Amino acid sequence: MKPLRSTLNKKTGIYLRTFFTTGISLIAFAANSVFARKALGEGRIDPASFTIVRLISGAAILWVILKLLASREKNYPATHRNSRGNWKSAAMLFAYAATFSFAYVSLKTGTGALILFGAVQITMILVALISGGKLHVSEWIGLFLAFFGFIVLVSPGLTSPSLSGLLLMTIAGISWGLYTLQGQGIENPLEATALNFSRSLVFVVMLALFAFKDAQISGYGILLAVLSGTLSSGVGYSIWYVAVRSLTATQAAVVQLIVPVLAAFGGVVFVSEKISLRLTASAIMILGGVALVLVGQKLSLRLRMAK
Repeated sequence: MKPLRSTLNKKTGIYLRTFFTTGISLIAFAANSVFARKALGEGRIDPASFTIVRLISGAAILWVILKLLASREKNYPATHRNSRGNWKSAAMLFAYAATFSFAYVSLKTGTGALILFGAVQITMILVALISGGKLHVSEWIGLFLAFFGFIVLVSPGLTSPSLSGLLLMTIAGISWGLYTLQGQGIENPLEATALNFSRSLVFVVMLALFAFKDAQISGYGILLAVLSGTLSSGVGYSIWYVAVRSLTATQAAVVQLIVPVLAAFGGVVFVSEKISLRLTASAIMILGGVALVLVGQKLSLRLRMAK
């Protein structure tokens, strides 16, 4: 009985950890969209400067956190040598951050987030299928339902996105999807994220040299970029790398479609954007589709056991 109870307690702990880390990460992602839209949509800072400040502040906060951990735990450096931060992840991180910033000049908060995570979903699911992954019928239904909700919100109408914004945010979504996949199986999420942010500064320097002549900044714009870089990006991405260790590629892709819903309502509250019937209907479809995907694997497992 003791081994069984220990196993159940361990599984419960994993489920709770995954639930809370995923939830915190999604809130952080939504906050990123709100910060970016408020800073860029209102012209408080230019996209290049927002990207530069965001990545530098993200790298700085992660460095501080690692230093604090190292000072409190003498064996911390020795137990974290297998971090898998790499240049490919750093390049994907920078590509995401840069195109994300330039896209939000012309996109509303909810629309931008929907395009971003719609592209994330497609990228991650395609990679999973190409790698030999299989989906339960409920997962397929959930995918189509969630993606249809995405189409409803960005279909031609009052919130129809600009072509440039659409293309840039799609690139951002593909980059973020690939970055997320790089994080699966990472043993040390915090250090991996810190190393990815540090390496991305090489690309930040190149961007700064290219765009410094057109810099347009304000104190409030810098503050929003710092909040995006420290809380929503640096800390948020580290927590996300913890979450994806316990999620399949499909689950990680689909749960992120909750972010546009959070971001859209965040835009209503903090950026004075209007709520609409389209937003409400698409939110219901997206959340319903996510729920179907999340229970899909359990249904598949029960069916196999019943046979």
